[in-house]
Amino acid sequence: MAIDRIHDLQQVYRKIVHSMSRPGTISTIKQQTKNVDVDFGCTDALILSAMALLDAEVTFHVIAKNRTDLIGKISEYTSARFASVQEADFIIVLKEDKEIDILEAMIQCKIGNLIDPHQSATWIIESGNLVNEGPLQLTGPGIRTEAHLQTGQSNQFWQTRDSRIKEYPMGIDLIFADKAAQIACIPRSVSAIPMEVK
Repeated sequence: MAIDRIHDLQQVYRKIVHSMSRPGTISTIKQQTKNVDVDFGCTDALILSAMALLDAEVTFHVIAKNRTDLIGKISEYTSARFASVQEADFIIVLKEDKEIDILEAMIQCKIGNLIDPHQSATWIIESGNLVNEGPLQLTGPGIRTEAHLQTGQSNQFWQTRDSRIKEYPMGIDLIFADKAAQIACIPRSVSAIPMEVK
């Protein structure tokens, strides 16, 4: 793999931190994805996000069934260990995943506890094209008034996510990655409400 583990992955990590601190902000990692020369069977932005965040100290879960190839490659390149959805530090969601499986995983994943809220799952999601428009309204820390983001997720997805962040600071953080090498983040502190289109 031609990815520079120091330079490229540090740049990806910085973009994730930037987008996490400014929820709804779309960052591009197109330059870094040009260096991916292995087919992981998912978007390059998703795999680079995983490589920037995962290491031997954490665990991950891939929702997609029969993707032992992807599980093996993620373990090989990050040294992270595969775990059940209830135990995983990171949850990987692919475009091929059925919504029923995604929602079930979201209900089961860990959200931390009041003493250690950081012991929760971070989701890395292969999304539709990310754009700063659409019915999803974001409000909260890091957003001046409100922001809009289109990720391709259904209202039921956002309702289920809302049920997992009600006991803040417990909750889950979301990282979206699309095929155009863009990423956007929605931390647990931010409200994400699908508004009705008039």
